[in-house]
Amino acid sequence: MAGRGFLQEVPPIINERIQMLRNGRWQMMAEPVNFDRSVSGVSLAASFADAWCFQYTEDTVGLIPCAEGGSSLDDWAVEGELFGHAVSEAKFAMQNSTLTGILWHQGESDSAGGNYKVYYDKLLILIKALRTALGAQEVPIILGGLGDFLGKSGFGQQCTEYNHINELIQKYAFEQANCYFVTAKGLTANPDGIHLNAISQRYFGLRYFEAFHKKTHILSPLSQEQEFLNRLNAREHTKTELMFMKQVDFALGRLSFEGFLSGM
Repeated sequence: MAGRGFLQEVPPIINERIQMLRNGRWQMMAEPVNFDRSVSGVSLAASFADAWCFQYTEDTVGLIPCAEGGSSLDDWAVEGELFGHAVSEAKFAMQNSTLTGILWHQGESDSAGGNYKVYYDKLLILIKALRTALGAQEVPIILGGLGDFLGKSGFGQQCTEYNHINELIQKYAFEQANCYFVTAKGLTANPDGIHLNAISQRYFGLRYFEAFHKKTHILSPLSQEQEFLNRLNAREHTKTELMFMKQVDFALGRLSFEGFLSGM
């Protein structure tokens, strides 16, 4: 999922132990992680990685963004561009890192017109091919469900068959080895009625990490999700992170040159 959560609605996650692959280099993560459109925003990746760093205090996490907003499973056909790009990026990253997990969230674009009738078979082919291409038979794949706000308002009104897609994603995760399902129960949407809002993306990332860390399905919201987010947000920043934030503020015109120098 590329992510369309509004950036201004949640505190930014700045953590020097979270890297992202961009322009062929690892750099400190900054949202939007997956810049597929000019409207890209908060996704589940940042809070997933932040929860990882909280749990594994010596790790450095690398995110490999490959999502394409609004894509269907047909767009991810094995011979297609999106699949090829994702495999290429992952293989490039694997030259100096270890592929440890795959986060997958898709389905809104297949939630109408009876597409659910062939969804399971297409997902089966796709993930089998992805594992084979990356030599990743044992790598956990976390698959998230769709929000219950779909089919009701805005652009989401057309997603009337989302419950069928949810059932098939869950069925796939239950039946396949090293796959775990994460519920979207209780999560809420942007005003457009189709994209998860920023705070829901943060919660979703925590649920994804819980599934990854405990190697289990997450079938209900976690207890005290906001409290855990508050703990992550309250972490004291390192000198490197504080300097990064000052550089961003200066580059965006939010800080004067004198103010920038005062923090050096």
